[in-house]
Amino acid sequence: MQHYFVDFPLHETQTFTLPDDIYHHFVSVLRSKIGDKCEIVDINEQNYITQLVSDKKDENNIKVMKLDSKNVELPYDVSIICGIPKKEKAEWIVQKATEMGAKSIIFVDTDWSIAKWKGNKVGRKLERLNKIAKSAAEQSHRNVIPKVQFLNSIKEIDKNYNTKILAYEESAKSGEKSALKTNLEQLNVNDSIAAFFGPEGGISPKEVACLNEIGFINCGLGSRILRAETAPLYFLAALSFACELK
Repeated sequence: MQHYFVDFPLHETQTFTLPDDIYHHFVSVLRSKIGDKCEIVDINEQNYITQLVSDKKDENNIKVMKLDSKNVELPYDVSIICGIPKKEKAEWIVQKATEMGAKSIIFVDTDWSIAKWKGNKVGRKLERLNKIAKSAAEQSHRNVIPKVQFLNSIKEIDKNYNTKILAYEESAKSGEKSALKTNLEQLNVNDSIAAFFGPEGGISPKEVACLNEIGFINCGLGSRILRAETAPLYFLAALSFACELK
């Protein structure tokens, strides 16, 4: 069943006109017929089963049938924070982190970032990345579209997360194996958690110290050194295993 998002509230038995982009995809591209159903998530992050009642574009053409009450979201508010990666890796991270349950994805300029986002490039990048997040949220049947953001410095990172994790390769090299597990075990439902991952060039000692000062805890991610685009997905998979596959 196709899955879409709208920016207004819905309620059961309501009939409304599909937004142009959804109409184009669901009716024109997929050639849906009257009686065909799709899922639509409203502005309140509620997922409804809806049914096409007319194939006309400019009239009330879809009816809300019922609320789908299943909860597909992680029980935590997860922010993935990454140093700017090279080339198309940011797109990969956004797509996969969305599929795996992140609530927000933040890219930050770091001391050793090889790639740089400057001036007008930031706006264009964020516009594309947010479109990728929306598409991935539709594909994975999320109730939330993650917000993709950019920070000029790690000093702009919010300090108010309940739990803050720094995936640090020096911790992995030294054999640290328990910090991630310990912190995941201490999470409470609806806690906010931020996980920071360095770019290809790594994270500077000065930045490690800065993150530690605001409460980020150095963690190893197993015995192997992971690529910049792999580490966030390892973390999200570990988090999902810990809280969803019991």
